[in-house]
Amino acid sequence: MTGEEIKVDRERESPQGQSGAGKYALYQDVCERLVALLGDETNFIANAANTAAFLFHSLEDVNWVGFYLVHGKELVLGPFQGQPACVRIPFGKGVCGAAAESGSTVAVPDVDQFPGHITCDPASRSEIVVPLMTWGKLIGVLDIDSPTVNRFDEEDRDGLESVVSVLLASQSSSDLPDLGDEAAEC
Repeated sequence: MTGEEIKVDRERESPQGQSGAGKYALYQDVCERLVALLGDETNFIANAANTAAFLFHSLEDVNWVGFYLVHGKELVLGPFQGQPACVRIPFGKGVCGAAAESGSTVAVPDVDQFPGHITCDPASRSEIVVPLMTWGKLIGVLDIDSPTVNRFDEEDRDGLESVVSVLLASQSSSDLPDLGDEAAEC
């Protein structure tokens, strides 16, 4: 980011307290501010780091926001905000691994009820994971945890999928992580 200040507003009404147009407007605003924050930068790691920090400070009631990147048949910790996290997650394991394996967003209202949930932060009670897909290949996932049960709904799913689209649109193909043959077909 060059010169222009992007303000983060955590004083707004909590997203889970909003419905319909309110939450839609929140995510529309987040996406617009994220476009400005990412600007002309095309480095994926830099933009993922800023996206994680921006979401962590913009969304209410979250305790971890970050990315896991594809490495073979597992996900490896990337840029994040929050407590230290699990470094490697095999495809098919936990919420992140389930989203990676299916290539679809997975929202879990209560992580204690999710078979095989991987506990990195015992304070986390709900989780949403959005795959990062480019040219039909999985390059990683956006993972967000909350200390509140039922924190994420369909509007969060739609909004966070839009956030991922903004992040991926900011990249040139040469600045995406060099996964070689490691990107997963979905």
